[in-house]
Amino acid sequence: MASGERDGSADGEQSAARFDRDFWDGRWSEVLREHAAQIAQRPPNAYLTAVAGGLAPGRALDAGCGNGTEALWLAARGWRVTAVDFSAPALALAHGRSIAEGLGSDVAGRLEWVEGDLGLWTPAADHYDLVSSHYVHVAGAVGDMVARLASGLAPGGTLLLVGHLPIDPLTGAQTPAADQVQVQVTVEDAVAVLDASRWVVSIGENRARAVAGSGFDAVICAQRRA
Repeated sequence: MASGERDGSADGEQSAARFDRDFWDGRWSEVLREHAAQIAQRPPNAYLTAVAGGLAPGRALDAGCGNGTEALWLAARGWRVTAVDFSAPALALAHGRSIAEGLGSDVAGRLEWVEGDLGLWTPAADHYDLVSSHYVHVAGAVGDMVARLASGLAPGGTLLLVGHLPIDPLTGAQTPAADQVQVQVTVEDAVAVLDASRWVVSIGENRARAVAGSGFDAVICAQRRA
């Protein structure tokens, strides 16, 4: 399970390489060395801000946090955040931690940085009010990861998942994500494991990206029944 990021790679470029730990460690080392200022200025994911902006702050899990932009945004708005990624602590996680410390103890104190492989890592059951995961590359079955992440939601909690689709759902043509070896979350895989007796799926659709020609995202937002 590879590091998550807003555009499917650490700096927006695509690669045919397998998205394993070695790939992400090398990628983050390169990107943070050459583009640290640019990375620090990136806005948080728009899907997250749209969903979480209407929620009361509570406990959040940012699964596949990359350099921590979304985790930092949540913490600055009062959320207590667990930020998980498997890029080595000296790279993406350490970068996010450093930025958090620069924002002051109030923000930094609401963040817990965890090194973990989302192909295996399981959150504490019924613990979080929000679980968010963006553009994480799945080495195993997508449904297995979705089920594990969903298990961390408390009753009434919100699950937000976003994946970059390799195929244009309208034309069948390949998108810029087509050469990625490992797949990302799809609407079909996610909805299939969210039992309707326990979950209300408020969003489950493929959305064109804002920049023309950059592909489509699978967007899933669901609330656990109280």
